[in-house]
Amino acid sequence: MTIVTHALATTLGVRVLKLTGSDAVLAYVFGVGVDIDHAIKAPFYLRAIGRRRQLGYYWRTSLQEPVALLWIVPLCFFLGTWVPALFFLIHLAMDYSVGYEKMPWYPYSPLVTQGFLVGVSDKAKEAILIVVLLCMNLLLFLVPL
Repeated sequence: MTIVTHALATTLGVRVLKLTGSDAVLAYVFGVGVDIDHAIKAPFYLRAIGRRRQLGYYWRTSLQEPVALLWIVPLCFFLGTWVPALFFLIHLAMDYSVGYEKMPWYPYSPLVTQGFLVGVSDKAKEAILIVVLLCMNLLLFLVPL
């Protein structure tokens, strides 16, 4: 999924759960901010591929895989809030709905999966989710909880 979809989902979650202050910041860090690994991987992409677009390049790091829960869950206990785990799982579910390869236990296992909903085009999933999230965010804006 794109950063737009993650931002819409996180915004909806923050509004529905009425998060404020540090909980709202944590929601955006773990709902959207984990995509920072794309910036980390960009120099490797440019070195390997150049400026041309290549589908199938593995952009993800263990920061966006289920294995990250090994440090996120203890962080939740330390911080006394489940917000990071909740918004990371939402981010993860959205990413695992698209068809590119994922390595859920990287770097501990070479297992590769395509995620779920592989029979539906990624563009259709993204478009449907954006429309649903926009409508829900708009509804909450017009009729606050």
